[in-house]
Amino acid sequence: MPFGALPRNMGDMSRRLAAPKLPLEEEPVRPTFRRERRAMKRGIWPVAGCDEAGRGPLAGPVVAAAVILDPKNIPRGLDDSKKLLPERREALYARICATAQVAVAFGPPARIDRDNIRQASLWAMARAVRALPEKPKLVFVDGCDRIDAGCDCEPVVSGDALILTVAAASIVAKVVRDRLMVRLGAAHPGYGFERHMGYSVPEHFNALARLGPCAHHRRSLAPIAAAVGGTAAPDDS
Repeated sequence: MPFGALPRNMGDMSRRLAAPKLPLEEEPVRPTFRRERRAMKRGIWPVAGCDEAGRGPLAGPVVAAAVILDPKNIPRGLDDSKKLLPERREALYARICATAQVAVAFGPPARIDRDNIRQASLWAMARAVRALPEKPKLVFVDGCDRIDAGCDCEPVVSGDALILTVAAASIVAKVVRDRLMVRLGAAHPGYGFERHMGYSVPEHFNALARLGPCAHHRRSLAPIAAAVGGTAAPDDS
């Protein structure tokens, strides 16, 4: 071996050591109770979270939920409902209802058709907050819009992924709406509501072509308006 040369295996080792490290995978974002605690330190309590489920479907209501968590008894595992499996959502829903103040409100298809889905969602969220057993002094709302809830309101984009009370509200709204759509599926067989929850999937479009819309479809939406030979309302989602 020439003077100064590294053995073959040591050369391989040095190349491995010099290779750039791959970036570590980022930690998943999880909601926290930090904003609620900051409000409590300023003397602001109760603090509620509010979210909705069902803005995107072709059928069924938009469901809003408002939640005031007990700071001393917060269920573990709360997260954005979209990140949770149905079984986990159901378990957390039971824990939330057992430990927190909860209220729910519905924006029916008729209101969605009259006002558009955005306004119907804001209306339902405001009703949910006002229906809480105890009036909150502050409500965090998922999204970028304030609601007329009779208290201070702070909208937070992706609030269901950042704020525990909003995450709890997202779980309640999702579970309540899914349960309702299962019941609508039993009442209106053939549409498959119990499987797709009213969303735009091939099974739903096939059912519309075969059966036409039912009373729970949002007739202002283009696919439903087309099915009845009408004109869709302008989209303001």
